[in-house]
Amino acid sequence: MMQELNYIRCGDYYIPDIHLPEEKRPIGRWGRMHKDYIKEHHPIRFNDLCLSGELSTYLADLNEQAQSRLDRIIKQMKTAEGVTESMKQNDQMAWVGAMNNIRNRAEEIVLREMIFMEDVL
Repeated sequence: MMQELNYIRCGDYYIPDIHLPEEKRPIGRWGRMHKDYIKEHHPIRFNDLCLSGELSTYLADLNEQAQSRLDRIIKQMKTAEGVTESMKQNDQMAWVGAMNNIRNRAEEIVLREMIFMEDVL
């Protein structure tokens, strides 16, 4: 499908008036980290996403998937390790320590699997 190109005059030159699609969703923490990673380690992929106008959508999708995966892993670890609301009521410090430990491990998994695209053993 061919679209009519409009041009704007800039000094002595005519430049195509091109607008990229605007992404309304935030790219978030995970998206920013992945953007820095692909910019540094996969510059061809990064440039391809930039030039096609898909970078913001790609990063917003990745951010949502990474956050969903993090929430799921935390929930599974809490169940597996017996971290419950009754533990929170009875011994808050032990609960906080257990939750911090679970969150840190879950974030490391998400970073390795989704952000830095490493194979997790």
